[in-house]
Amino acid sequence: MTALVHPTHTRGITTLTLDSPHNRNALSAPLVHELADALKRSGKDDAVRAVVLTHTGTTFSAGADLREPPDPKALVALLRQIVELRKPVVARVTGHVRAGGLGLLGACDIAAASHTATFAFTEVRIGVAPALISLPLLPRVDPRALARHYLTGETFDAAEAARIGLLTAAADHADVDQVLAPVLDGLRRASPHALAETKRLLTAKVLEAFDQDADELAALSARLFASADAREGMTAFLERRDPPWAL
Repeated sequence: MTALVHPTHTRGITTLTLDSPHNRNALSAPLVHELADALKRSGKDDAVRAVVLTHTGTTFSAGADLREPPDPKALVALLRQIVELRKPVVARVTGHVRAGGLGLLGACDIAAASHTATFAFTEVRIGVAPALISLPLLPRVDPRALARHYLTGETFDAAEAARIGLLTAAADHADVDQVLAPVLDGLRRASPHALAETKRLLTAKVLEAFDQDADELAALSARLFASADAREGMTAFLERRDPPWAL
């Protein structure tokens, strides 16, 4: 089988590249499994100071794969794994991010995107809700802005994503790697133990959300994806037409 996640390593930084072009790096069961394995290996490797999560193609992640979806508990475990990893995880985005893909950004410690990136919480348009990805997002993103984007599903740009706290930085007509260069340099200069303890301080509130709400939100997600609205919404999406509730 062709690998869906490709690791490379340079000067203490391991880059994990999502490479599933047939579904725009959607979070399929196999991709979630491979990414979890790659993160586990990086966490155990003393040569790894930090992890960069990036992608091939024009889409960072299109969200949950509707044809081969992961088990909700596996997706929750992946998001928690990113939050709990004792090494900083940095998202490098040069393309579009939709729905569940935004959960990956929320779980990362630092996230930067190029000015060409776009973002949208499209769940409501296919009859579901952004349940599982709320675990890392609600503690970190501006609540008023999140209400708007959750409820409307509209597309927004990298500048807005940075303004509301979804991104750390948006590259304004500059290469995203120029934005990330001082970030990665700073991580390389930091004590590994100090990084781990500092990350633990920063993620405490996020992990509280996982502890308190993960089971309930996993059940909500499963219930919504099994609903009549979801079946119609996903069918309409795959058939490239509007669902019947669209006015």
